Amino acid sequence: MTEGARGYLPRVYRDLRTENRGIAEAYDALGDACRRAGPLSERDQRLVKLGIAIGLSSEGGVRSHVRRGLREGIAATDLLHAITLAIPTAGFPATAAAYQWAREVLDGSDGGTE
Repeated sequence: MTEGARGYLPRVYRDLRTENRGIAEAYDALGDACRRAGPLSERDQRLVKLGIAIGLSSEGGVRSHVRRGLREGIAATDLLHAITLAIPTAGFPATAAAYQWAREVLDGSDGGTE
């Protein structure tokens, strides 16, 4: 998948993909197979992946899935609600961090441009 199709990508991610094209292609193929393996809509898949990123305390993952969710038409309120649902499972500190990262994306202060 190209950067344009994904939106903003950190330089280290782009460099890793460039230097390991075969692995990047295999990784993309695995992601495509996983997306097609079940009945979830693209919207539901994005929200699930956002939840996984929150559970992993993955700042880059949260920011990426919020950006991509917005680009795919998911309302900011829905993304923020999905984040608050993580409180009882991921804990308040991890969820608060994810909420802050998402707010920075939403208000444009995170530096990740499309």
